[in-house]
Amino acid sequence: MAAKRRIPARPKLAASKAAFSAAKRVIPGGVNSPVRAFGSVGGTPRFIDRAKGCRIWDIDGNEYIDYVGSWGPMILGHADPGILRAIRAAMAHGTSFGAPTELETRLAAAICRTLPSVQKVRMVSSGTEATMSAIRLARGVTGRARVLKFDGCYHGHSDGLLVGAGSGVATLGIPGSPGVPPAMTELTVQAPYNDLAAVADAFTRWPDEIACVIVEPVAGNMGCVGPQPGFLSGLRELCDQHAALLIFDEVMTGFRVARGGAQLLYNVRPDLTCLGKVVGGGMPAAAYGGRNDLMRRVAPVGDVYQAGTLSGNPLAMAAGLATLERLEEPGVYEQLGARSAALANGLRVLAREVGVELTTTSIGGMFGFYFHPGPVTNFEEAKKNNEARFRRFFSCMLEGGIYLAPSPYEAAFVSLRHRPGDVDRTLEVARGALRRVARVR
Repeated sequence: MAAKRRIPARPKLAASKAAFSAAKRVIPGGVNSPVRAFGSVGGTPRFIDRAKGCRIWDIDGNEYIDYVGSWGPMILGHADPGILRAIRAAMAHGTSFGAPTELETRLAAAICRTLPSVQKVRMVSSGTEATMSAIRLARGVTGRARVLKFDGCYHGHSDGLLVGAGSGVATLGIPGSPGVPPAMTELTVQAPYNDLAAVADAFTRWPDEIACVIVEPVAGNMGCVGPQPGFLSGLRELCDQHAALLIFDEVMTGFRVARGGAQLLYNVRPDLTCLGKVVGGGMPAAAYGGRNDLMRRVAPVGDVYQAGTLSGNPLAMAAGLATLERLEEPGVYEQLGARSAALANGLRVLAREVGVELTTTSIGGMFGFYFHPGPVTNFEEAKKNNEARFRRFFSCMLEGGIYLAPSPYEAAFVSLRHRPGDVDRTLEVARGALRRVARVR
């Protein structure tokens, strides 16, 4: 077991507080993505100075074991030497060209080799771009307008998808967003996650109008909710019956829950796949892809337009390629799964010891937990989470040097740099945190 590290029970926060005050003067809310503001958990967001392996350090010098991992991409750990070498090598030739590079082709080929459903892939710069573009392609191919999504699944912040989006909007307590006209969402059909009957009903109501069904195959924006047996295969069948396309949003799960993503793990082949996070190795990169006959419709070959000035950025392509090559090594996903399961199971045992209702889950390299007895199969059940208990738990873990997502609706992530000693240390802090949580009703 790794030696225990001395982490202050009451971290010094003067520098982060000053930095947050300065940021709020020039940035809305002081952050560039809303959940980072700690609005649902209280306290001061930590301004990060550096990271290495599974640890991060804030500008006050406090050290944390990190289970956010830049919200999923850092599957190899922070500042991985191989990724840094790849970025430096690419950077020596220039940072952006706005013209093709061989790195784009190599990363695209690696994706196509790994995901059987993807024969061609288009690089973009964010998960929002990937899902927005895949939906445009689905509408162009089918000639239909409606899109079916699931409550609590987040597919980026494009107008038509900011409804029932879980995660950030749920954390902030808002249903969608002002600035999105009703006309932009009236073509979005909602259904509860894991509810095939609701999807069938939607197809019955709009038999020739639904262009696609888009789904997180493992929902990571309402915690960590897996598909019930038959759910994903049922979606495949319904889409086939009604000539609609099935889109897997694997921005979070791609190369995270298995080397071939959730589609390999659950043996269901979508028509289109959206990727991000891990595929960029921590750099801003994402992609969408699918069968040849569908991707032939994308400009410049086809008539469905999509473009991006910085798409295929050479630094991001180098980082992504280095990541995917490393993930080909044997035993990688067994290690990730073992760490996630140890954390989920350990939390559940500790909670039972102190009489706290806690439901946990782990799938591949991600895990989640809810302060209620469960089960959790959809967003309505996820929202039963005792948020007061989550806030107490989050604060206690943070004070003890464990960095979790500042939201009850986010999955947690492990990396290849999390060791058994890190898991032990996390559970040691969690034991005390859960004792304090037991006093909250």
